[in-house]
Amino acid sequence: MRTRIKVCGITRQQDLEAIAAAGADAFGLVFFPPSPRCLTIEQAGALRRAAPAFLDSVALFVNPPRAEVESVIAAVSPDLLQFHGDEPAEFCRSFGRPYIKACRVRQGVDLLEYWRRYPDASAWLADAWVEEYGGVGAGFDWSLLPAHGDRPLVLSGGLTPGNVAAAVRRLRPWAVDVSSGVESAKGVKDASRIDAFVREVRDADG
Repeated sequence: MRTRIKVCGITRQQDLEAIAAAGADAFGLVFFPPSPRCLTIEQAGALRRAAPAFLDSVALFVNPPRAEVESVIAAVSPDLLQFHGDEPAEFCRSFGRPYIKACRVRQGVDLLEYWRRYPDASAWLADAWVEEYGGVGAGFDWSLLPAHGDRPLVLSGGLTPGNVAAAVRRLRPWAVDVSSGVESAKGVKDASRIDAFVREVRDADG
């Protein structure tokens, strides 16, 4: 199986071009104001329009108001929604778009019990538990992940070109999701790191 690759937190067109050239599958547009990668709807729309065919766009939210999600869908038309907060399943599915549901991993959290509330999610995403949401480069103990789930697993949290091959070989996730691990500064992607990340994933796929 070929592991899919999402590069999240895209803020610049040249970074979008770099991930497309490297062979990634999807890019993430962040709509969470505390994040240094947060975009306006106008910025996100311009990036979405610049994306080539077959490169999927993912809009990331953290406990958003309904009106915000509806505005992003209307103006940006992302291929997928990603909910990274405590959004209930009814909220996630109510927009009529495929969605990914994230869970932050730590000791004592029953991941399967959490994710089973979202049986219609296109994928379940595992990320590190940190006080601030997402994109901080923190990893987690991969042994806490369940061996089997009912939906495709997206692995996130602390992935870099130096460790992603080991993660893919050990866990065989459906996809990997990287942000700070391919950056030269917050919100600024590095084309050489993106290239190296994609190459490591493809080598691990065998």
